[in-house]
This record gives sequence, structure tokens and C-alpha cells, in this order.
Amino acid sequence: MTRHLSRRTLLRGLGAAVALPALDAMTPARVSAAPPRLAFVYVPNGIIMDQWTPAAEGAAFELPRVLQPFAPLREKTLLLSGLAQVNGRALGDGPGDHARAAATWLTGVHPRKTAGADIKNGISADQLAAQAIGANTRFASLELGIEHGRIVGNCDSGYSCAYSNSIAWRSAETPLPPEVNPRLVFERLFGTGDDSTNPFRKSILDYVRDDAASLQSTLGANDKRKLDEYLTSVREIEKRLDIAGKQAASMPKPDMEKPEGIPVDFEEHVTLMFDLLTVAFQTDSTRVATFMLGREGSNTTYRQIGVPDAHHGISHHRGDTEKIEKLTKINEYHALLFGRWLQKLAAAKDGDGSLLDHMTIVYGSSLADGNRHTHHDLPILLAGGMNGKLQLGRHVRYPKETPLTNLYLSLLDHAGVKPETLGDSTGRLTSL
Repeated sequence: MTRHLSRRTLLRGLGAAVALPALDAMTPARVSAAPPRLAFVYVPNGIIMDQWTPAAEGAAFELPRVLQPFAPLREKTLLLSGLAQVNGRALGDGPGDHARAAATWLTGVHPRKTAGADIKNGISADQLAAQAIGANTRFASLELGIEHGRIVGNCDSGYSCAYSNSIAWRSAETPLPPEVNPRLVFERLFGTGDDSTNPFRKSILDYVRDDAASLQSTLGANDKRKLDEYLTSVREIEKRLDIAGKQAASMPKPDMEKPEGIPVDFEEHVTLMFDLLTVAFQTDSTRVATFMLGREGSNTTYRQIGVPDAHHGISHHRGDTEKIEKLTKINEYHALLFGRWLQKLAAAKDGDGSLLDHMTIVYGSSLADGNRHTHHDLPILLAGGMNGKLQLGRHVRYPKETPLTNLYLSLLDHAGVKPETLGDSTGRLTSL
């Protein structure tokens, strides 16, 4: 006979606690509908828009080159055109479009131009969600990224680095810089065991082995399989973190210290972060997350796809066809990594569906054309149906200058938050 479990059940051991994924045995303790989840994935430096935007609207559209990685999950996505972040424009403040792009993406507020401590922006959509749907989880929200970035000093034409390096803002004066070290994210989610000198000498699962074995003996066959798959994925993340640490330790030391646990390879770094987000959502450790695939103005190079040039540098292509091709490759590469994550979410069982069925992810940027720094007709793609509340598999075009924040109000409504306004919002979006 199987036992009924609380959704908050943890596997416990010496100094360690591991949350569990959704199991059938938890059904009596859960509400019938899966909890709403929201994630926001940001790409820097704009997109080659004629390789992003389909010509046709509605369901009968062809995926352009940059969107091809989403083909396997076409019916799980919704492409939106015509949305704008007007407050990302200069509005009398001169240069600084990259800082304004990141700062406005989730806030819709024109940031104060300052490189000092008197920064001022607005609360971001993710944090409005975190205040409401994050109240009953271990972490109200998670903020992840790939590149280290300062939050003080001048990073873009007189704008504080806090603007370029953060998309999540708890308040107008409080940015939430992303964590870029997957080892630290893992430790935050699972603890470090009892070996303070080397917490990864043993697996975190070794500390909770007895509790896991005891629980396994009480579960039905389907739950045993789910638990085994979940614990295997946790072990796999640990192994990859150890490999990343060894790779970092073996590299020649640069002038600045390379944080242990950050993979040398960009793709492995991104994949690890996406896998950690999957585990965080599976265990209901959080229901809200942001992820920056690069800080705004990023000069990351992508030799692995044949682009050794600095990303930001080639985004100012001035019509050079060679640079446009390289930038398109970067856009495709980001979409490929994101698309792989979507497929994992679609395969991850969650109640009567998948994780992807029960959440919505916003993927895109607050710059369209990175060459001209345009903040209108932005590249925005939604993935996941938020418990059936979105009509997916379509391309919807809105009137020019429609505030991007109107989309966020609509998504927050679907998540049960229902704020009156956000930044420069003028209402809710129709046709979602």
C-alpha cells in the first residue's frame, strides 16, 4: 500500500535536504491544478529580425531561420510581433541603449541616467509574480545568468552597471543581479552535506540515501520510476559540476581568478543552468525565474560555432553581410540551446501533463535591431500554455508601439496575480 505524501516532503540526511518532484502519492495533498510558473529568458544585443519574424500571421506560418530550433515544439509556442519598450529609447538622455534595454525589459520604466548609487528603475514583472505566487515556495524567485557583471560603476555611456547586468528588480532601487556559478545554485537548492572543506567529495544523495530507500519502499511503481529518474538527474548535474570544477582548475590562471564550478564551455554552462532550473521547478522550490544568456552589451565570443568575433562588436554590422551572417549564427545558437531546454520541460512529467504545459516562458530581448538600437517590434516568443490558458502554435501581430508590459499584465493575470499596472502598460493584450 502506498502512502500519501505532502508536497513539501524532503529527503533528509546529515546537513542535507533534497526536495522531491511531483509524485502520484502527493495528489491528495495537492490542488487539482498545477501551480502557475513563470520564467523570463533574455538574449542581449538584438536579433537579425528578418531571420526571426514570419511573413504570415495565424497558425499557417513558416518558421524563419532563427526560429527553426523551435520546430519540434511549434505547437507549444506563441510568437508575438509589434510589441515595444518605448522607455528603452533615449527620451532626451542620449546614448546608453544597452543599459536601457536590460533595465526596461521587465519593468517598462525609463531608468535614471546615473553611474552612481542613486539608481532608479521600477519593479519588474517577475518580482510582482514572486510576491504573489512565490510566497509558498522555498525561493520566491531565482535569478540566473552566464556572465559576471558589476552592479556599480559606469557600464554604458553614463548608466550604472546595475542596469546592463540585471533584468530583475525587487524595487525601483534594488536590482537582483543573476547568479552565474552553477555550483552555487546547486548548493542553494540542495545544501552542501556535512563536509565543509569539500562539499562535493560525496554526492548530496549519499547523505539522504537511507531516507530515499525508506521512501522508495512505500511508493507505487510509477512513483518509484519518477523518483529514480529525478535522483539520477541530480546525480548527473553533480558529476558535470565536478568536471567543470576540474576543467577550471586545470586552465592557465588569468589575471583575475576564475570562479570554481563555472564550466569552461559556454554550451555546457548554459545547459547546466537550464537543468538546474528544471530541477527547481520540478521540486516546486520556486515558481518564478529569470535567466540572462548574456549581459546587455555582451562581448562573448562563440568560436564553437565559427564566430570568434565579440558579440556586441558585430551587432553593429552597418550592413556588412559577413557580420550579419555571424550575428545570425549567434541568434540561432541561443535559440538552439533554449529549444533543447523546452524539449526537456516537455518531457518532464508534472501532474497530469508536463512542466512545459503548466508554465509560460518569455524568450526575447528589449532590442530588436542591435545595429540601430531599436526598441520597437521586439523579438518575443512565449513557450508553454500556463495550464491551457494560452492559444499556442500561432504568430500574432499587434499594432505598432503596443507596450510589452501589456503582455506581462496578461501573463500575470493568468498566473493569478492581477496587478493594476506595470511600468508604461496601457491595458491587457487580446488574442492570447
